Amino acid sequence: QVQLVDSGGGLVQPGGSLRLSCVASGFTLDDYAIGWFRRAPGKGREAVGCISKSDSRVYYSDSVKGRFTIYRDIAKNTVYLQMNDLKPDDTAVYYCAADKYEYASIQAMCLSIDLGAHPDYWGQGTQVTVSS
Repeated sequence: QVQLVDSGGGLVQPGGSLRLSCVASGFTLDDYAIGWFRRAPGKGREAVGCISKSDSRVYYSDSVKGRFTIYRDIAKNTVYLQMNDLKPDDTAVYYCAADKYEYASIQAMCLSIDLGAHPDYWGQGTQVTVSS
C-alpha cells in the first residue's frame, strides 16, 4: 500500500506552537518534493511552503515566513512542518503533498499546485485551530 499521512494538528492558543508530520508508506519521501498547503473555510488552497527533493531548498509563503520551518528526517521517511507563533489566521486544515515532478524551482512547485497542478500524493489533512 502506498499512502501519505499527515498528522499533528490540534487546538492551540495564539503564540503557541505545533509540529505537523507527513509520513510516507510504500515509497521513499526523499525522492519527492514536499509541499504543505492549507485550506480555511470559504477560502481556496493556499501554499504554506515547499521543500525540494534535491538539495532541501525551502520556500515559504510570506504569511508564514519567519514562523514556520519545513525539514526532513530521512531515517523516518518523514517531513515536518514546525509552526511557531501561531495566529488565528493560521486556522485551517493542513495537507502535505508529495510530487516527483522536476520543477524548475521549489517556489514553482508551491505556485503550480496553488494554480491547480496535481501532485502525486496528498495527505488526508489535519486540522489546526488557533484560538484563545
